[in-house]
Amino acid sequence: MTATTTNRLAPLDVDRARKRIRTVLMTGQVLAGLGMGSTLSVGAILATDLSGSAGWSGMAATLATLGAALGALPLANLAQRAGRSWSLATGAWVAAIGAGLAVLSTVNRLFPVLLVALVLIGVGTAVNLQARFAATDVSTDAHRATDLSLVVWATTVGAVSGPNLIGPGDAFGRWLGLPELAGPFVLTLLAQLAAGVLYRTALRPEPLELARQIAQQAPDDERIAAVGDDRPADRVTALVSIALSHATMVAVMAMTPVHLVDHGASLVIVGFTISLHIAGMYALSPVFGILADRIGRKVTILFGQLMLAVSLLATGFGAESEGWVIAGLILLGTGWSAATVAGSALLTESTPVGRRTRVQGLSDVLMSAAGATGGALSGVVLLLLGYSGLSLVSLVLVAIVTLRVITRWISPTKEEAA
Repeated sequence: MTATTTNRLAPLDVDRARKRIRTVLMTGQVLAGLGMGSTLSVGAILATDLSGSAGWSGMAATLATLGAALGALPLANLAQRAGRSWSLATGAWVAAIGAGLAVLSTVNRLFPVLLVALVLIGVGTAVNLQARFAATDVSTDAHRATDLSLVVWATTVGAVSGPNLIGPGDAFGRWLGLPELAGPFVLTLLAQLAAGVLYRTALRPEPLELARQIAQQAPDDERIAAVGDDRPADRVTALVSIALSHATMVAVMAMTPVHLVDHGASLVIVGFTISLHIAGMYALSPVFGILADRIGRKVTILFGQLMLAVSLLATGFGAESEGWVIAGLILLGTGWSAATVAGSALLTESTPVGRRTRVQGLSDVLMSAAGATGGALSGVVLLLLGYSGLSLVSLVLVAIVTLRVITRWISPTKEEAA
């Protein structure tokens, strides 16, 4: 598709391109999820084995989160210069290199190499985050949140299936003659390579280029809707909502297995609780995408904060009950989903297309950093105040987001008032 004065983009062609782009992104999310689903669990076990200390087990998640944060802005800048296909493919291939290094560290028992590998594998998470924004490049206001939510939903397949591939992956590695725990990283390597090839070859037309063509051909009275309005206050609201909702979710989720085990819950209950939490995070995202498109981004963000608040009250006052903790974790996931989907849509449409990828990259950095901070501090708060205290303290983050959104309604900017 080439933008010219005589060969304009037909609405039907744009709609077909939007659906094709969304399908490719969803398929890439499934591939990446299948590869990444077991990585952190195996990485934690392998870190303990190679280091000789259980104290290093938490470094798998920490380093992967660091990799996501470090990769977000470079990948966003690459998207701005060369397009989404190169950016997403490059990130997936970096994660594949990380998986290869993880196999090397397992074979040669090189713990420092494993640490580097986990950081590179974490770049794959930055790809997953950018993919949700790529789905909005050529979306209309009426479908932006829905398109984004469908790509988020595709993560469910890998998130749920990935951990179940640990056993088959290990068996595959042994068939290849590799030591124990190397096999799952081989699957990650193959899945990330495939995802990279898919993004590079099938993500056509290039989403950002098509977005620019649409903007150039839009009539003057529709130009703002095509390129995105410049609304700094809404942009800050979106950034705060995404980052703090993620910090809330990670802080409580990370300490829930510890709390349940300390109170006598079986590993089956722990696994069941986390599985339901993950399902809450991803499985219902299309519902929240539709809501955000129909009733508004900010209303959906507030609905997400309401679910987070109810979740924290359930885990705070019902900490001694497995049933209340399970219910709280489900709502923790759905609240995160609503806030993230609606916040991401708000961030995109409040940023002009020329600056969009860099602002989205900043959002991903803040999101990863907030999650890492929340996870790191949650252990300290758990030690000092217990699980109930952690839940109730986390309500402060929910209150900040809620007040920010409500304040934006009560006191709009001069541009919005006009």
